[in-house]
Amino acid sequence: MTDPFQPASGQAAHVARVFAAADLFVTAGANLGDGMAERDELCPGDIYELDPGAAPLRLALARPQAGAPPARQQLVAPGSEVGKPGDPVILSARLMMMAPDGQKVDLVLLRHRAAGRAAQSALYVLPLTPIAPRTEYTLLAAEDPPEDLRLSDLICLSFHRGTRIALASGAQIEIENLTPGTRVLTRDHGPQPVRWIGRTTLRARGAFAPVVIARGTLGNEADLIVGPHHRLFLYRRDRLPGVAAAELLVQAQHLVDGEAVFRREGGFAEYFSLVFDRHEIIYAEGIPVESLMVNEATVAALPQELAEAVRQNLPGLTQRQHFGVEPDAAQLESLRPSALRRRRPVRVP
Repeated sequence: MTDPFQPASGQAAHVARVFAAADLFVTAGANLGDGMAERDELCPGDIYELDPGAAPLRLALARPQAGAPPARQQLVAPGSEVGKPGDPVILSARLMMMAPDGQKVDLVLLRHRAAGRAAQSALYVLPLTPIAPRTEYTLLAAEDPPEDLRLSDLICLSFHRGTRIALASGAQIEIENLTPGTRVLTRDHGPQPVRWIGRTTLRARGAFAPVVIARGTLGNEADLIVGPHHRLFLYRRDRLPGVAAAELLVQAQHLVDGEAVFRREGGFAEYFSLVFDRHEIIYAEGIPVESLMVNEATVAALPQELAEAVRQNLPGLTQRQHFGVEPDAAQLESLRPSALRRRRPVRVP
């Protein structure tokens, strides 16, 4: 019997956008002028910038076969701009950097080796947090990636086990008990059936440690625990300066204030993601949040049958992002709960 979660031979299991290591280079510090390098060559405190002319490359990876050694090694799939089909790619290190505004930036180093020619290899950088040119990023630390990390896991860091999702009936159900076809309440399109549920378990460290939004902080009925990059839908009657819209999509990590919203590190985190026909705003513990947005990277990681259906029904292999906008770094400080308590609370429509 064919496993619907195993792509057919030759298909990509995951697509990511990476930069050549040389595109991220040191502008101040011990390694001045050098591009990104392996962990043992890096110096915390060095300041990096992304080359303004750098263009991201499409890296397509095949899902590792059952029993393949080690879990963090994967093979290049057809359609990749990096390497040739069958070439191994190894997750080499995880980097933590800081932008000038104090925001933490997470990146993963990938080592591509030409199959059969171990001496020929190249290093690439996969940003887990968006990075921009002409911006200084200070290297804080470099460490080995989690032993069991797969690139396909990175797209599923949405809702933690136990999160209650509002159904079309108004009832709430723990996300692990949802099944494809269940009709979930959406903010803009009423009841909508779940098309696919992603699931992954990772060590709760660094970029994979969940963010806890304490009960009542945003009107949530219980603690809401989500992946750090998962976005919440916030409505501001008093719009932020420079923001033309009142509807905002804000990553959970940007709300962390160490008090009402904090990182929970240690042990393991089991994450779930929900896919609908559209990029939807749904309700988790009473808070409006986004569903998994299907784009080139996420389509490639979906089960084969669903991926084919998405390709047929969504031209360009992408969903349009919900109309909420994401505030820039200069505007985020006023959105943290500690700042909101000094002003007026966020309204949840």
